[in-house]
Amino acid sequence: MAQKYSDKTALFFMGAKLSFSRLIDMIDQCAAAFTAYGIKPGDCVLQSMPNVPNALLIFYALNKLGVRVAMTHPLYSSTELAEFIRETNSVWCVTVDMFYNRFKDILRPDQKLLVTRISDFLPGAKKVAFNIIKGRQNRIPEDSRVIYWKDFLKKAEGVEFAYQRRINPEEGAVVLFSGGTTNLPKGILLSSYNFNALSSSIAPFSNFTSNDSVIAILPVFHGFGLGICIHSILCNGGTVYLEPKFSTKIYIDSLRKHQPTFIAGVPTMFEAMLRDKSFSKGRFDRLRAIYCGGDSLSPELKARFDERLYAQGSKVELVEGYGLTETVTGCVLTPPGLYRKGAIGVPMPNMLAKIVDINTKEELPYGEVGEIALAGPTVMLEYINNPEETAKTIRTDEQGIRWLYTGDIGYMDEDGYLYFKSREKRMLKVSGVSVYPMQVEQVLESHELVFRACVVGVPDDYQMTSVKAYVVLEDPSKATDETKRILIKHCQKHLIKWSVPRAIEFRDKLPTTLVGKVEYSALEKSRITAEDLILAEAEQAEQ
Repeated sequence: MAQKYSDKTALFFMGAKLSFSRLIDMIDQCAAAFTAYGIKPGDCVLQSMPNVPNALLIFYALNKLGVRVAMTHPLYSSTELAEFIRETNSVWCVTVDMFYNRFKDILRPDQKLLVTRISDFLPGAKKVAFNIIKGRQNRIPEDSRVIYWKDFLKKAEGVEFAYQRRINPEEGAVVLFSGGTTNLPKGILLSSYNFNALSSSIAPFSNFTSNDSVIAILPVFHGFGLGICIHSILCNGGTVYLEPKFSTKIYIDSLRKHQPTFIAGVPTMFEAMLRDKSFSKGRFDRLRAIYCGGDSLSPELKARFDERLYAQGSKVELVEGYGLTETVTGCVLTPPGLYRKGAIGVPMPNMLAKIVDINTKEELPYGEVGEIALAGPTVMLEYINNPEETAKTIRTDEQGIRWLYTGDIGYMDEDGYLYFKSREKRMLKVSGVSVYPMQVEQVLESHELVFRACVVGVPDDYQMTSVKAYVVLEDPSKATDETKRILIKHCQKHLIKWSVPRAIEFRDKLPTTLVGKVEYSALEKSRITAEDLILAEAEQAEQ
Protein backbone atom coordinates (compact mmCIF):
# COMPACT_ATOMS: atom_id res chain seq x y z
CA MET A 1 0.00 0.00 0.00
CA ALA A 2 2.82 2.38 0.89
CA GLN A 3 4.55 1.69 -2.44
CA LYS A 4 1.35 2.06 -4.43
CA TYR A 5 0.41 5.39 -2.82
CA SER A 6 3.87 6.55 -1.72
CA ASP A 7 3.31 10.26 -2.36
CA LYS A 8 -0.31 10.36 -1.23
CA THR A 9 -1.16 11.91 2.16
CA ALA A 10 -1.72 9.20 4.77
CA LEU A 11 -2.02 11.39 7.88
CA PHE A 12 -3.02 15.02 8.31
CA PHE A 13 -2.60 16.63 11.72
CA MET A 14 -3.26 20.29 12.48
CA GLY A 15 -1.66 21.43 9.22
CA ALA A 16 1.09 18.80 9.08
CA LYS A 17 1.06 16.07 6.42
CA LEU A 18 2.70 12.65 6.31
CA SER A 19 2.76 10.78 3.03
CA PHE A 20 2.55 6.99 2.99
CA SER A 21 6.26 6.71 2.21
CA ARG A 22 7.17 9.09 5.04
CA LEU A 23 4.83 7.21 7.38
CA ILE A 24 6.57 3.91 6.68
CA ASP A 25 10.04 5.47 6.99
CA MET A 26 9.18 6.91 10.41
CA ILE A 27 7.65 3.63 11.57
CA ASP A 28 10.92 1.90 10.68
CA GLN A 29 12.86 4.66 12.44
CA CYS A 30 10.81 4.10 15.60
CA ALA A 31 11.30 0.35 15.34
CA ALA A 32 15.06 0.86 15.06
CA ALA A 33 15.04 3.14 18.11
CA PHE A 34 13.09 0.64 20.20
CA THR A 35 15.52 -2.07 19.12
CA ALA A 36 18.46 0.11 20.16
CA TYR A 37 16.87 0.60 23.58
CA GLY A 38 16.55 -3.16 24.02
CA ILE A 39 12.83 -3.61 23.41
CA LYS A 40 12.37 -7.10 21.98
CA PRO A 41 9.66 -9.41 20.63
CA GLY A 42 7.37 -10.65 23.38
CA ASP A 43 7.68 -7.47 25.47
CA CYS A 44 4.70 -5.22 26.18
CA VAL A 45 4.62 -1.42 26.03
CA LEU A 46 1.75 0.57 27.51
CA GLN A 47 0.65 3.49 25.33
CA SER A 48 -1.54 6.23 26.82
CA MET A 49 -2.01 8.88 24.13
CA PRO A 50 -4.61 10.90 22.26
CA ASN A 51 -4.93 10.96 18.46
CA VAL A 52 -1.53 12.31 17.46
CA PRO A 53 0.87 11.03 14.76
CA ASN A 54 3.38 9.73 17.33
CA ALA A 55 0.74 7.34 18.67
CA LEU A 56 0.38 5.63 15.30
CA LEU A 57 4.10 5.55 14.53
CA ILE A 58 4.81 3.92 17.88
CA PHE A 59 1.90 1.50 17.59
CA TYR A 60 2.88 0.22 14.14
CA ALA A 61 6.62 0.16 14.99
CA LEU A 62 6.04 -2.03 18.03
CA ASN A 63 3.72 -4.27 16.04
CA LYS A 64 6.44 -4.66 13.42
CA LEU A 65 8.83 -5.82 16.14
CA GLY A 66 6.39 -8.36 17.57
CA VAL A 67 5.93 -6.27 20.72
CA ARG A 68 2.52 -6.21 22.36
CA VAL A 69 0.92 -2.76 22.78
CA ALA A 70 -1.51 -2.03 25.62
CA MET A 71 -3.65 0.96 24.61
CA THR A 72 -5.17 3.02 27.43
CA HIS A 73 -7.12 6.23 27.83
CA PRO A 74 -4.76 9.08 28.86
CA LEU A 75 -7.31 10.28 31.41
CA TYR A 76 -7.16 7.10 33.47
CA SER A 77 -6.03 7.73 37.03
CA SER A 78 -2.57 6.78 38.30
CA THR A 79 -4.15 3.93 40.26
CA GLU A 80 -5.80 2.50 37.15
CA LEU A 81 -2.66 2.93 35.04
CA ALA A 82 -0.57 1.16 37.69
CA GLU A 83 -2.96 -1.79 37.55
CA PHE A 84 -2.81 -1.89 33.74
CA ILE A 85 0.99 -1.84 33.83
CA ARG A 86 0.96 -4.73 36.29
CA GLU A 87 -1.68 -6.70 34.35
CA THR A 88 0.18 -6.39 31.04
CA ASN A 89 3.69 -6.59 32.52
CA SER A 90 4.62 -3.52 30.48
CA VAL A 91 8.36 -2.74 30.36
CA TRP A 92 7.92 0.78 28.93
CA CYS A 93 5.17 3.39 28.90
CA VAL A 94 4.44 6.08 26.33
CA THR A 95 2.44 9.26 26.87
CA VAL A 96 2.31 12.99 26.09
CA ASP A 97 3.94 15.56 28.36
CA MET A 98 0.66 16.84 29.81
CA PHE A 99 0.03 13.42 31.39
CA TYR A 100 3.48 12.91 32.92
CA ASN A 101 2.14 13.42 36.45
CA ARG A 102 -0.07 10.35 36.11
CA PHE A 103 3.04 8.18 35.65
CA LYS A 104 5.72 9.79 37.80
CA ASP A 105 4.79 7.97 41.02
CA ILE A 106 3.90 4.56 39.59
CA LEU A 107 6.94 3.68 37.46
CA ARG A 108 9.81 1.60 38.81
CA PRO A 109 13.32 3.10 38.65
CA ASP A 110 14.19 0.72 35.79
CA GLN A 111 11.11 1.50 33.69
CA LYS A 112 11.25 4.09 30.93
CA LEU A 113 8.61 6.65 29.99
CA LEU A 114 8.72 7.88 26.40
CA VAL A 115 7.29 11.41 26.45
CA THR A 116 5.97 13.07 23.32
CA ARG A 117 4.41 16.48 22.77
CA ILE A 118 1.34 17.54 20.83
CA SER A 119 3.63 20.02 19.06
CA ASP A 120 6.07 17.36 17.78
CA PHE A 121 4.44 17.32 14.35
CA LEU A 122 3.11 20.86 14.13
CA PRO A 123 4.43 23.01 11.28
CA GLY A 124 6.83 25.87 12.23
CA ALA A 125 4.69 28.82 13.30
CA LYS A 126 2.06 26.61 14.94
CA LYS A 127 4.72 24.74 16.89
CA VAL A 128 6.26 27.96 18.25
CA ALA A 129 2.87 29.37 19.23
CA PHE A 130 1.78 26.09 20.83
CA ASN A 131 4.97 25.74 22.87
CA ILE A 132 4.75 29.33 24.09
CA ILE A 133 1.15 28.91 25.21
CA LYS A 134 1.16 25.31 26.44
CA GLY A 135 4.81 24.51 27.02
CA ARG A 136 5.06 26.30 30.33
CA GLN A 137 2.11 24.31 31.66
CA ASN A 138 3.75 20.97 30.86
CA ARG A 139 7.27 21.37 32.22
CA ILE A 140 8.66 18.06 33.47
CA PRO A 141 11.26 17.92 36.26
CA GLU A 142 14.50 16.07 35.66
CA ASP A 143 13.69 12.38 35.67
CA SER A 144 16.14 9.69 34.56
CA ARG A 145 13.26 7.46 33.50
CA VAL A 146 12.00 9.97 30.91
CA ILE A 147 13.05 9.79 27.26
CA TYR A 148 11.92 12.61 25.00
CA TRP A 149 10.72 12.07 21.45
CA LYS A 150 13.69 13.78 19.74
CA ASP A 151 16.22 11.86 21.82
CA PHE A 152 14.32 8.66 21.16
CA LEU A 153 14.52 9.13 17.38
CA LYS A 154 18.24 9.96 17.56
CA LYS A 155 18.81 6.53 19.09
CA ALA A 156 17.85 5.05 15.71
CA GLU A 157 20.82 6.68 13.98
CA GLY A 158 23.23 4.06 12.75
CA VAL A 159 20.86 1.23 13.64
CA GLU A 160 19.80 -0.89 10.71
CA PHE A 161 16.27 -2.08 11.22
CA ALA A 162 15.25 -5.30 9.55
CA TYR A 163 12.75 -7.98 10.42
CA GLN A 164 14.40 -10.17 13.03
CA ARG A 165 11.79 -12.88 12.73
CA ARG A 166 8.58 -13.67 10.94
CA ILE A 167 5.71 -12.26 13.00
CA ASN A 168 2.82 -14.63 13.62
CA PRO A 169 -0.32 -12.63 12.71
CA GLU A 170 -2.41 -14.75 15.08
CA GLU A 171 -0.38 -14.09 18.22
CA GLY A 172 -1.36 -11.40 20.72
CA ALA A 173 -0.51 -7.94 19.39
CA VAL A 174 -2.82 -5.42 21.05
CA VAL A 175 -4.50 -5.12 24.43
CA LEU A 176 -7.59 -2.92 24.47
CA PHE A 177 -9.50 -2.32 27.66
CA SER A 178 -13.27 -2.62 27.71
CA GLY A 179 -15.10 0.54 28.69
CA GLY A 180 -16.17 -0.75 32.10
CA THR A 181 -18.36 1.51 34.24
CA THR A 182 -18.64 -0.53 37.43
CA ASN A 183 -15.35 -2.44 37.77
CA LEU A 184 -11.84 -2.08 36.41
CA PRO A 185 -12.04 -2.69 32.63
CA LYS A 186 -10.98 -6.10 31.35
CA GLY A 187 -7.89 -6.40 29.17
CA ILE A 188 -8.87 -7.83 25.77
CA LEU A 189 -6.08 -9.46 23.78
CA LEU A 190 -6.36 -9.04 20.01
CA SER A 191 -4.13 -10.18 17.16
CA SER A 192 -2.87 -8.48 14.01
CA TYR A 193 -5.08 -10.94 12.16
CA ASN A 194 -8.13 -9.58 14.03
CA PHE A 195 -7.40 -6.03 12.82
CA ASN A 196 -6.53 -7.04 9.26
CA ALA A 197 -9.65 -9.20 9.02
CA LEU A 198 -11.70 -6.18 10.09
CA SER A 199 -10.08 -4.06 7.38
CA SER A 200 -10.70 -6.74 4.75
CA SER A 201 -14.34 -7.15 5.80
CA ILE A 202 -15.35 -3.51 5.96
CA ALA A 203 -13.63 -2.41 2.74
CA PRO A 204 -16.02 -4.18 0.31
CA PHE A 205 -18.96 -3.68 2.69
CA SER A 206 -18.48 0.09 2.65
CA ASN A 207 -16.76 0.34 -0.74
CA PHE A 208 -13.65 1.97 0.76
CA THR A 209 -11.10 3.17 -1.81
CA SER A 210 -7.95 5.26 -1.83
CA ASN A 211 -10.12 8.30 -2.54
CA ASP A 212 -11.76 8.08 0.87
CA SER A 213 -10.88 10.14 3.91
CA VAL A 214 -12.02 10.24 7.51
CA ILE A 215 -11.81 12.68 10.40
CA ALA A 216 -10.56 10.40 13.17
CA ILE A 217 -12.09 11.86 16.30
CA LEU A 218 -12.74 8.46 17.88
CA PRO A 219 -9.69 7.65 20.01
CA VAL A 220 -6.78 5.49 18.98
CA PHE A 221 -7.13 3.49 22.22
CA HIS A 222 -10.68 2.45 21.24
CA GLY A 223 -11.44 -0.39 18.82
CA PHE A 224 -13.80 1.74 16.71
CA GLY A 225 -11.23 4.52 16.37
CA LEU A 226 -8.15 2.36 15.86
CA GLY A 227 -9.71 -0.47 13.88
CA ILE A 228 -11.99 1.38 11.47
CA CYS A 229 -11.19 5.10 11.44
CA ILE A 230 -7.43 4.56 11.27
CA HIS A 231 -6.26 1.04 10.36
CA SER A 232 -8.98 0.18 7.82
CA ILE A 233 -8.71 3.55 6.09
CA LEU A 234 -4.91 3.41 5.85
CA CYS A 235 -4.98 -0.21 4.63
CA ASN A 236 -7.12 0.93 1.71
CA GLY A 237 -4.95 3.92 0.81
CA GLY A 238 -7.22 6.56 2.31
CA THR A 239 -6.35 9.70 4.27
CA VAL A 240 -6.82 10.07 8.03
CA TYR A 241 -7.36 13.53 9.53
CA LEU A 242 -6.34 13.16 13.17
CA GLU A 243 -8.17 15.17 15.83
CA PRO A 244 -6.72 14.81 19.37
CA LYS A 245 -9.80 15.99 21.24
CA PHE A 246 -13.50 16.34 20.50
CA SER A 247 -14.86 19.86 20.44
CA THR A 248 -18.16 20.34 18.65
CA LYS A 249 -17.08 23.60 17.02
CA ILE A 250 -13.64 22.36 15.96
CA TYR A 251 -15.09 19.12 14.62
CA ILE A 252 -17.79 20.86 12.57
CA ASP A 253 -15.21 23.34 11.23
CA SER A 254 -13.00 20.39 10.30
CA LEU A 255 -15.87 18.71 8.46
CA ARG A 256 -16.42 21.84 6.39
CA LYS A 257 -12.73 22.38 5.70
CA HIS A 258 -11.66 18.84 4.81
CA GLN A 259 -14.94 17.52 3.38
CA PRO A 260 -14.26 13.87 4.32
CA THR A 261 -16.10 11.03 2.63
CA PHE A 262 -16.57 9.09 5.84
CA ILE A 263 -17.25 9.95 9.49
CA ALA A 264 -17.88 7.78 12.51
CA GLY A 265 -18.92 8.60 16.03
CA VAL A 266 -20.99 7.78 19.08
CA PRO A 267 -24.56 9.02 19.76
CA THR A 268 -23.43 11.73 22.18
CA MET A 269 -21.23 13.21 19.45
CA PHE A 270 -24.06 13.36 16.92
CA GLU A 271 -26.36 14.88 19.56
CA ALA A 272 -23.79 17.60 20.26
CA MET A 273 -23.52 18.38 16.55
CA LEU A 274 -27.29 18.76 16.22
CA ARG A 275 -27.36 21.17 19.14
CA ASP A 276 -24.69 23.40 17.57
CA LYS A 277 -26.28 25.99 15.28
CA SER A 278 -23.18 26.14 13.10
CA PHE A 279 -23.85 22.57 11.93
CA SER A 280 -26.73 23.87 9.81
CA LYS A 281 -24.32 25.91 7.68
CA GLY A 282 -22.40 24.60 4.70
CA ARG A 283 -22.79 21.48 2.60
CA PHE A 284 -21.63 17.92 3.17
CA ASP A 285 -22.31 16.42 -0.24
CA ARG A 286 -19.00 14.49 -0.38
CA LEU A 287 -20.02 12.20 2.48
CA ARG A 288 -20.45 8.57 1.43
CA ALA A 289 -20.93 6.91 4.81
CA ILE A 290 -21.69 7.86 8.41
CA TYR A 291 -21.47 5.19 11.09
CA CYS A 292 -22.63 5.30 14.69
CA GLY A 293 -21.49 2.83 17.33
CA GLY A 294 -20.33 2.56 20.91
CA ASP A 295 -23.84 2.97 22.31
CA SER A 296 -27.46 2.59 21.22
CA LEU A 297 -28.71 4.92 18.50
CA SER A 298 -32.34 5.91 19.00
CA PRO A 299 -34.58 6.06 15.89
CA GLU A 300 -35.43 9.66 16.81
CA LEU A 301 -31.79 10.79 16.87
CA LYS A 302 -31.18 9.02 13.57
CA ALA A 303 -34.22 10.70 11.99
CA ARG A 304 -33.20 14.17 13.15
CA PHE A 305 -29.59 13.72 12.03
CA ASP A 306 -30.61 12.36 8.63
CA GLU A 307 -33.00 15.27 8.13
CA ARG A 308 -30.23 17.76 8.88
CA LEU A 309 -27.85 16.02 6.47
CA TYR A 310 -30.37 15.92 3.64
CA ALA A 311 -30.94 19.66 4.05
CA GLN A 312 -27.22 20.19 3.53
CA GLY A 313 -26.79 18.19 0.36
CA SER A 314 -25.86 14.80 1.76
CA LYS A 315 -27.43 11.71 0.22
CA VAL A 316 -26.30 9.32 2.95
CA GLU A 317 -27.90 8.40 6.24
CA LEU A 318 -26.61 7.72 9.72
CA VAL A 319 -26.09 3.96 9.99
CA GLU A 320 -25.89 2.06 13.25
CA GLY A 321 -23.36 -0.68 13.74
CA TYR A 322 -22.97 -3.24 16.49
CA GLY A 323 -19.93 -4.83 18.00
CA LEU A 324 -17.76 -5.15 21.07
CA THR A 325 -14.13 -4.58 21.92
CA GLU A 326 -14.01 -8.39 22.02
CA THR A 327 -14.52 -8.27 18.22
CA VAL A 328 -12.22 -5.21 17.87
CA THR A 329 -15.26 -3.07 17.07
CA GLY A 330 -18.34 -3.29 14.86
CA CYS A 331 -18.97 -6.65 13.20
CA VAL A 332 -22.66 -6.13 12.37
CA LEU A 333 -23.57 -3.31 10.01
CA THR A 334 -26.40 -2.13 7.78
CA PRO A 335 -25.49 -2.42 4.08
CA PRO A 336 -25.69 0.88 2.16
CA GLY A 337 -29.28 1.61 1.12
CA LEU A 338 -30.74 -1.38 2.99
CA TYR A 339 -31.69 0.21 6.31
CA ARG A 340 -34.42 -1.62 8.23
CA LYS A 341 -36.08 0.26 11.08
CA GLY A 342 -35.04 -1.01 14.49
CA ALA A 343 -32.33 -3.32 13.10
CA ILE A 344 -28.62 -2.97 13.80
CA GLY A 345 -27.70 -4.64 10.52
CA VAL A 346 -26.38 -7.96 9.29
CA PRO A 347 -23.07 -9.69 10.07
CA MET A 348 -20.15 -8.35 8.06
CA PRO A 349 -18.39 -10.66 5.56
CA ASN A 350 -16.83 -13.72 7.23
CA MET A 351 -18.73 -13.10 10.49
CA LEU A 352 -21.46 -15.38 11.88
CA ALA A 353 -24.24 -14.54 14.32
CA LYS A 354 -26.93 -16.52 16.10
CA ILE A 355 -29.40 -16.07 18.95
CA VAL A 356 -29.20 -18.52 21.84
CA ASP A 357 -31.07 -19.26 25.03
CA ILE A 358 -29.47 -17.23 27.83
CA ASN A 359 -29.15 -20.26 30.11
CA THR A 360 -28.75 -23.32 27.88
CA LYS A 361 -26.91 -21.61 24.97
CA GLU A 362 -29.10 -23.60 22.55
CA GLU A 363 -29.81 -21.77 19.28
CA LEU A 364 -33.26 -20.15 19.07
CA PRO A 365 -35.59 -19.78 16.07
CA TYR A 366 -35.96 -16.51 14.13
CA GLY A 367 -37.87 -13.85 16.04
CA GLU A 368 -37.21 -15.24 19.52
CA VAL A 369 -35.36 -13.04 22.00
CA GLY A 370 -32.14 -14.39 23.47
CA GLU A 371 -28.41 -13.79 23.78
CA ILE A 372 -26.43 -12.66 20.74
CA ALA A 373 -23.48 -14.94 19.89
CA LEU A 374 -20.82 -14.08 17.31
CA ALA A 375 -18.07 -15.95 15.50
CA GLY A 376 -15.47 -15.00 12.93
CA PRO A 377 -11.94 -13.72 12.34
CA THR A 378 -12.26 -10.58 14.49
CA VAL A 379 -13.12 -12.47 17.72
CA MET A 380 -10.51 -11.81 20.43
CA LEU A 381 -7.93 -14.29 21.63
CA GLU A 382 -8.68 -13.97 25.35
CA TYR A 383 -9.11 -11.79 28.39
CA ILE A 384 -5.57 -11.37 29.69
CA ASN A 385 -4.85 -13.18 32.96
CA ASN A 386 -8.48 -14.23 33.21
CA PRO A 387 -8.95 -17.80 31.91
CA GLU A 388 -12.22 -18.30 33.80
CA GLU A 389 -13.90 -15.29 32.17
CA THR A 390 -12.44 -16.28 28.80
CA ALA A 391 -13.87 -19.80 29.12
CA LYS A 392 -17.31 -18.42 29.97
CA THR A 393 -17.29 -15.98 27.07
CA ILE A 394 -15.74 -18.05 24.27
CA ARG A 395 -16.84 -21.62 23.61
CA THR A 396 -15.94 -23.88 20.71
CA ASP A 397 -18.78 -25.93 19.20
CA GLU A 398 -18.66 -29.44 17.76
CA GLN A 399 -17.75 -28.01 14.34
CA GLY A 400 -14.72 -26.23 15.74
CA ILE A 401 -16.26 -22.74 15.55
CA ARG A 402 -15.26 -20.36 18.36
CA TRP A 403 -18.41 -18.54 19.52
CA LEU A 404 -18.29 -15.35 21.52
CA TYR A 405 -21.27 -15.13 23.88
CA THR A 406 -21.81 -11.40 24.16
CA GLY A 407 -24.21 -11.09 27.08
CA ASP A 408 -26.32 -8.83 24.86
CA ILE A 409 -30.00 -9.47 24.27
CA GLY A 410 -31.64 -9.37 20.85
CA TYR A 411 -33.25 -11.36 18.09
CA MET A 412 -32.80 -12.11 14.38
CA ASP A 413 -35.41 -11.91 11.63
CA GLU A 414 -35.71 -14.36 8.74
CA ASP A 415 -33.57 -12.13 6.49
CA GLY A 416 -30.66 -12.26 8.91
CA TYR A 417 -31.07 -8.75 10.33
CA LEU A 418 -30.18 -8.46 14.00
CA TYR A 419 -32.19 -6.41 16.50
CA PHE A 420 -30.57 -5.27 19.73
CA LYS A 421 -32.77 -5.03 22.82
CA SER A 422 -30.48 -4.60 25.80
CA ARG A 423 -27.22 -5.47 27.48
CA GLU A 424 -27.90 -8.55 29.59
CA LYS A 425 -26.60 -6.71 32.65
CA ARG A 426 -29.00 -3.84 31.90
CA MET A 427 -32.03 -6.09 31.65
CA LEU A 428 -34.17 -5.43 34.72
CA LYS A 429 -36.53 -7.68 36.64
CA VAL A 430 -39.52 -5.73 37.96
CA SER A 431 -41.92 -7.89 39.96
CA GLY A 432 -40.51 -10.88 38.08
CA VAL A 433 -41.11 -9.32 34.64
CA SER A 434 -38.21 -8.64 32.23
CA VAL A 435 -37.86 -4.94 31.43
CA TYR A 436 -35.55 -3.71 28.67
CA PRO A 437 -34.26 -0.18 29.44
CA MET A 438 -33.41 0.49 25.81
CA GLN A 439 -37.04 -0.08 24.82
CA VAL A 440 -38.22 2.42 27.45
CA GLU A 441 -35.58 4.93 26.31
CA GLN A 442 -36.79 4.67 22.73
CA VAL A 443 -40.39 5.31 23.79
CA LEU A 444 -39.37 8.36 25.82
CA GLU A 445 -37.19 9.73 23.02
CA SER A 446 -40.06 9.38 20.57
CA HIS A 447 -41.86 12.18 22.46
CA GLU A 448 -41.33 15.66 21.06
CA LEU A 449 -40.38 17.08 24.47
CA VAL A 450 -37.47 14.66 24.96
CA PHE A 451 -33.97 15.08 23.58
CA ARG A 452 -32.28 12.15 25.35
CA ALA A 453 -33.24 9.58 27.96
CA CYS A 454 -31.51 6.98 30.08
CA VAL A 455 -33.41 4.33 32.02
CA VAL A 456 -31.98 2.40 34.97
CA GLY A 457 -33.15 0.12 37.72
CA VAL A 458 -33.02 1.59 41.22
CA PRO A 459 -33.72 -0.01 44.62
CA ASP A 460 -37.36 -0.09 45.67
CA ASP A 461 -38.58 -1.39 49.04
CA TYR A 462 -41.74 -2.84 47.50
CA GLN A 463 -40.80 -4.02 44.00
CA MET A 464 -37.11 -4.58 44.86
CA THR A 465 -36.26 -2.82 41.60
CA SER A 466 -38.13 0.05 39.97
CA VAL A 467 -37.70 1.80 36.65
CA LYS A 468 -36.32 5.32 36.84
CA ALA A 469 -35.81 7.57 33.81
CA TYR A 470 -33.30 10.38 33.54
CA VAL A 471 -34.44 12.78 30.85
CA VAL A 472 -32.76 15.63 28.98
CA LEU A 473 -35.47 17.87 27.53
CA GLU A 474 -35.42 19.74 24.24
CA ASP A 475 -36.48 22.81 26.23
CA PRO A 476 -35.05 22.81 29.79
CA SER A 477 -37.63 25.39 30.91
CA LYS A 478 -40.29 22.66 30.69
CA ALA A 479 -38.76 20.59 33.48
CA THR A 480 -41.96 20.48 35.54
CA ASP A 481 -44.15 17.89 37.26
CA GLU A 482 -46.68 18.41 34.48
CA THR A 483 -44.09 17.32 31.92
CA LYS A 484 -43.35 14.24 34.04
CA ARG A 485 -47.05 13.36 33.97
CA ILE A 486 -47.17 13.82 30.20
CA LEU A 487 -44.18 11.51 29.71
CA ILE A 488 -45.49 8.85 32.08
CA LYS A 489 -48.82 8.81 30.22
CA HIS A 490 -46.89 8.52 26.96
CA CYS A 491 -45.06 5.48 28.34
CA GLN A 492 -48.29 3.94 29.64
CA LYS A 493 -49.66 4.15 26.12
CA HIS A 494 -46.76 2.27 24.55
CA LEU A 495 -45.35 -0.04 27.25
CA ILE A 496 -46.38 -2.90 29.49
CA LYS A 497 -47.07 -1.50 32.96
CA TRP A 498 -43.90 -2.93 34.55
CA SER A 499 -41.79 -1.02 32.01
CA VAL A 500 -43.39 2.35 32.75
CA PRO A 501 -40.98 4.55 34.76
CA ARG A 502 -41.98 4.92 38.38
CA ALA A 503 -39.89 8.07 38.55
CA ILE A 504 -38.52 10.69 36.16
CA GLU A 505 -35.63 13.02 36.92
CA PHE A 506 -34.64 15.84 34.60
CA ARG A 507 -30.97 16.46 33.83
CA ASP A 508 -29.13 19.07 31.77
CA LYS A 509 -26.96 16.26 30.42
CA LEU A 510 -26.25 12.59 31.07
CA PRO A 511 -22.96 11.40 32.58
CA THR A 512 -20.65 9.59 30.18
CA THR A 513 -17.66 7.28 30.45
CA LEU A 514 -14.21 8.22 29.15
CA VAL A 515 -15.15 6.77 25.75
CA GLY A 516 -18.43 8.66 25.46
CA LYS A 517 -20.94 6.00 26.50
CA VAL A 518 -23.70 6.82 28.95
CA GLU A 519 -22.43 5.85 32.40
CA TYR A 520 -25.41 3.89 33.69
CA SER A 521 -23.72 2.93 36.94
CA ALA A 522 -23.49 6.58 38.01
CA LEU A 523 -27.26 6.88 37.64
CA GLU A 524 -28.08 3.57 39.31
CA LYS A 525 -26.81 4.88 42.66
CA SER A 526 -29.98 6.89 43.28
CA ARG A 527 -33.18 5.68 44.91
CA ILE A 528 -36.86 6.36 44.35
CA THR A 529 -37.71 9.41 46.46
CA ALA A 530 -40.97 9.99 48.30
CA GLU A 531 -41.80 12.76 45.84
CA ASP A 532 -41.21 10.41 42.91
CA LEU A 533 -43.40 7.76 44.50
CA ILE A 534 -46.30 10.17 45.07
CA LEU A 535 -46.15 11.19 41.42
CA ALA A 536 -46.09 7.58 40.21
CA GLU A 537 -48.96 6.53 42.47
CA ALA A 538 -51.01 9.51 41.35
CA GLU A 539 -50.51 8.51 37.73
CA GLN A 540 -51.48 4.90 38.43
CA ALA A 541 -54.63 6.09 40.21
CA GLU A 542 -55.68 8.02 37.11
CA GLN A 543 -55.61 4.87 34.94
